[in-house]
Amino acid sequence: MATGKKPPLIQRDWASKTLAGVLLGFTLAIACSGLFSHLNADMALAVRAQLAMWMVAPIWLGTLSVCYFFRSGWLAWLWLGGVNLLALAALTMLRLF
Repeated sequence: MATGKKPPLIQRDWASKTLAGVLLGFTLAIACSGLFSHLNADMALAVRAQLAMWMVAPIWLGTLSVCYFFRSGWLAWLWLGGVNLLALAALTMLRLF
């Protein structure tokens, strides 16, 4: 049976989701740019550098947009932090080998 309660229009943890999207989204975008640059070493440097530079903003803003779909700010930090760790680990492995 319906109780008639409406959920709040603004969630309490929007600030933590926003911070997760801004901070972790930026580091994820930089890591993806680095991965792209290392994996396409045979591409001309001018083209590769421009593509790597211009792909940061769409990845960053896409991550910022997606972070609001998490149920809580804690989950946003957890998942985006895990994806960041994986991306930075892959970038580190590429640079070492």
